[in-house]
Amino acid sequence: MTVEYCMPCCPGPVEPCCRVEALVSVDDRGQMVLPKDIREKAGIGPGDKLAIVSLRGCGDSCCLALVRADAITDMVRELLGPMMAEFSGGRDR
Repeated sequence: MTVEYCMPCCPGPVEPCCRVEALVSVDDRGQMVLPKDIREKAGIGPGDKLAIVSLRGCGDSCCLALVRADAITDMVRELLGPMMAEFSGGRDR
């Protein structure tokens, strides 16, 4: 069963914006296992790199999100690409 609700750190429309897909435990070495069905839905495989993104509310981390490292790279390129092009006078580096 999936529980849906809005978190204060996820402002958005009235519709639910966050889902609890699974509960995981952290072991004594600080490791956790992503359930197989979650990995399959997200297309996560062995060796994939994930960035842990902390969402802050009132100074504290209220949410942690996993984002594919390649998606972060693409986002940075998209954000910084036009600025870098401007600095380099439109030349590719």
